[in-house]
Amino acid sequence: MIFQCVGATFRLTMRSIPHATALAALQRAARDCLEERDIEAKVTRSRDIAEAWRAGTLPAPPAGALPAAHACEHPSQPIAGLPVRLVLTHAADVPRRSMGSPRGMAAFVHAIAHIEWNAINLAWDAVWRFGGMPLDYYSDWTGVAAEEALHFSMLRERLRELGHEYGDFEAHAGLWSMAEATAGDVLSRMALVPRVLEARGLDVTPALIARLRRFGDEKTAAVLEVILRDEVGHVRIGSRWFHYLCEQRGLDPVTAFAEALRTHFRGSVKAPMSRDLRRRAGFTDAELSLLDALSAKRPTA
Repeated sequence: MIFQCVGATFRLTMRSIPHATALAALQRAARDCLEERDIEAKVTRSRDIAEAWRAGTLPAPPAGALPAAHACEHPSQPIAGLPVRLVLTHAADVPRRSMGSPRGMAAFVHAIAHIEWNAINLAWDAVWRFGGMPLDYYSDWTGVAAEEALHFSMLRERLRELGHEYGDFEAHAGLWSMAEATAGDVLSRMALVPRVLEARGLDVTPALIARLRRFGDEKTAAVLEVILRDEVGHVRIGSRWFHYLCEQRGLDPVTAFAEALRTHFRGSVKAPMSRDLRRRAGFTDAELSLLDALSAKRPTA
């Protein structure tokens, strides 16, 4: 099942359960799923939690569970579950392989699957970590988690067809660092995880799809087409809540975006960007101009 988490499709009004109790149940389930390390269990639980939240059938949390507007005891503590056999390393130490070889193609699919695994964790962390947001915020990110689990499952199936399993290759260790950097502020999280990290996929995925087709890998290209379609919606959700928070705090979105980048983003803003896809994902022309200016300042080799 593909969960459509944009617009009204994934909206939920909890009529039979008080909102605070429902959110406490969701946040408890989100943290449990975030910490889950077993591959099958994480994917299945992501789907089941999303379905139960949409249906209003999540069981009430046990006594002492986190309330909806909780304060994290350790907001920067990384608790993201990773498979036991997965070896993490620095990005510079991950071997680069050509798509032209069977092992190189498998390594490429593994790298994208790793991104999607981290995306599951990031979505559930957005649900668990931040209290006091409108109900639609939690519905949005619960839907995103279910879709990211679907993406991961599709890539894992493709990886198995190529004779490998998730964990067979070393993976980038830095994908969770932005979650740690923005753990204390939901506005910074919305600015940088969906609108910088995930939005970069909007820029590069079309070229990756074309490259896969040149190598004759129509199956992987088809998977990336599904992912690209859904990721536009995910980035749009980030844009929605970033702009909402700017309005609530009386902040200019361009200034707030620039400040979040300056404070928390250690990489460089990369070009070229897909202005069309980014506009569809909620970027304003002023925000795109800011990113253009920042990318122009990138040091050259």
